[in-house]
Amino acid sequence: MSLREPKSMDECIYFTNRNVGKGKIKAWAFKENCPECGKGLMGKPRDEKTGKPKIRADIYVCPECNHTVDKQKYEDSLDINIKYTCPKCENNDEVKTSFKRKKLQRIDEETGKKETIDTIRFECSKCGEKMDVTKKMK
Repeated sequence: MSLREPKSMDECIYFTNRNVGKGKIKAWAFKENCPECGKGLMGKPRDEKTGKPKIRADIYVCPECNHTVDKQKYEDSLDINIKYTCPKCENNDEVKTSFKRKKLQRIDEETGKKETIDTIRFECSKCGEKMDVTKKMK
């Protein structure tokens, strides 16, 4: 299976490229066509003055027919493509999974307190090591 990589960031809802220990993770989710008209790619609404997407918007809009979809509902329907090098066994592979984020608890190294994080979890195809693509923490 060979995953199609994005040619530009305009094709993507989400993109990240990270180092995890000795391993690497590159993950991206492509924009989907509008469910109403099927022509335009769904994206965040754009600012009228600057033309840039409103990054904190909680809806996605079709530029062709102005059909709107709730952010959570739209993102949960997408698939995420992941190319990785496992930090444990150094296996290179690709995986395609649901873009639905799950909540996990972990202990913050600085404060020692438990915190809940949103993550996409997948396993190495060779050794079964669990790897996470987490939201960037503040």
